[in-house]
Amino acid sequence: MQAFTTLDAVAVPLDRANVDTDAIIPKQFMKSIARTGFGDNLFDEWRYHDRGEPGVPRSQRQPRADFPLNQPAFAGAQILLTRENFGCGSSREHAPWALRDFGIRAIVAPSFADIFHGNCFKNGILPIVLGADTVERLFAQLQRQPGQRWQIDLAARHLQAGAERLTFTVDPERAHRLLNGLDDIGLTLQRAERIRAYEVRRRSQEPWLFPVQP
Repeated sequence: MQAFTTLDAVAVPLDRANVDTDAIIPKQFMKSIARTGFGDNLFDEWRYHDRGEPGVPRSQRQPRADFPLNQPAFAGAQILLTRENFGCGSSREHAPWALRDFGIRAIVAPSFADIFHGNCFKNGILPIVLGADTVERLFAQLQRQPGQRWQIDLAARHLQAGAERLTFTVDPERAHRLLNGLDDIGLTLQRAERIRAYEVRRRSQEPWLFPVQP
């Protein structure tokens, strides 16, 4: 998993509350567990006029010009600003996969659905919780200056949004994962030597639990 240390990127506003995971990646596109290839269908029903079907290239779709992710000012955006309870609905991990595949590395919102919040950390996305009043000011800022770049320093827990320097909190264990690019497998492999030593000791102490080698 790609580590997250600092980020300097365009921020894009999505002015909606209670965005559920089916809106983030509609169910008809959940035909793979490869974690990649979902970015073209991120927010599919909001990004396009026509109904999306698996296998239809983006070049054959009809994008909505008024949807922020389709607007030139926000091209290449990696920071998503949105409203409360982002990522609610089903627990599908395809939702953070789609966001990550599109290029989103951080999401700023007043609150997140619990499972989605945890899945973000497992997939290299930093979810930042800020107060509703602060988020309101940030929306106004992006309205005044579309395409504004923000800077995030995870180790320092700082978000620089224009002239506004904000501090956020992150669970230390989850911050450690992001800073070191560790998903669940990577975290387990850090303890590989201890796991092997345990297996050797157990085999010695309780050999009847293990099959006899041919």
